[in-house]
Amino acid sequence: MSRYLVVSTSGNPSSNSRKMGRLAFHHLTKSKVDCEWLDLGELDLPLCDAEACYGKQGAQQLARSIKAADGILVAAPVYNYDVSAAAKNMIELTGSAWTDKIVGFLCAAGGMSSYMSVMAYANSLMLDFRCVIIPRFVFATGNAFDDDAVIDPKIVHRVEQVAAELVRFTEALRGVAR
Repeated sequence: MSRYLVVSTSGNPSSNSRKMGRLAFHHLTKSKVDCEWLDLGELDLPLCDAEACYGKQGAQQLARSIKAADGILVAAPVYNYDVSAAAKNMIELTGSAWTDKIVGFLCAAGGMSSYMSVMAYANSLMLDFRCVIIPRFVFATGNAFDDDAVIDPKIVHRVEQVAAELVRFTEALRGVAR
């Protein structure tokens, strides 16, 4: 049976990307797949220094979770036309744990101008770790959310689609019969 991971990369407890990640996680657990939730804001992660950082407990826990997953959804805020520094730091801390993963994205941003900002991050995962990137991802702006949830029905549907696509791609590529 394939294992799935939804990672929230925002440090903001009321993050819109976290709301989408929670929605996707709920959808996956309702689908009765083996799924883990991981919130980087709850880990004591160091900045990658290419030396001592890898031995830190938070970095090791993160690497174990990524390595154990077959399919991963990354819920990330977009700042300054790029995914958050925490999302990039996650790759730097865990490196080869990403090898051959199926990866999807749930991105929240302040405006539509940064719609393609996740592509450099996706390219890095594809080229460095041979990840397969789901060609559908979610990009939402602030009007899709209220204080507690995703309120735009189109975005809710897209989050559910991406979660379902993660399972479909992972099972197809891993040869898992369902």
